Amino acid sequence: MREDSRRLNDVPDAAVTFVEFLDFECEACAAVFPAIEQLRETYGDRVSFVIRYFPLPSHFNSERAARAVEAAAQQGELEAMYRKMYETQTEWGEQQLPKDDLFRQYAEELGLDMAKWDAAYNSEDTLQFIRDDFNDGVALGVSGTPTFFLNGQLIQPETLDDLTTMIDEALAR
Repeated sequence: MREDSRRLNDVPDAAVTFVEFLDFECEACAAVFPAIEQLRETYGDRVSFVIRYFPLPSHFNSERAARAVEAAAQQGELEAMYRKMYETQTEWGEQQLPKDDLFRQYAEELGLDMAKWDAAYNSEDTLQFIRDDFNDGVALGVSGTPTFFLNGQLIQPETLDDLTTMIDEALAR
């Protein structure tokens, strides 16, 4: 995990770090989102939750969605835009038309500085940040989303109970 990775919460000196490589247009990611939120509620004071962008090339708007989230993150609104993308996925996902205007509307709804958001959304640096996450994922063997790592180890839980057990075991070590 890079030091500049996006964190949904920050637990200083956390013994456990949970990383999700995600694609905001991925239906499986949206399906697992409520479970991740539940884990954050349960473990948010003990476990660092990190997201890494992994926009799949087959999803037309996923890179745009990642840019929208990253542009919001640069104004301290990572979590709000992250939630917004999953909560609205049915409005923009699986469509072959660019949804830049809709994503900009979400930024406006969050009260972001739109000049800064537009600059970040269209910035080569933002795109490179997302590509770096993607390339890191590829190097780690990520081929689809969601893919989870617990303390740097690839995990493949099949249920929320599996994931809870894995986190509990990591915390007990």
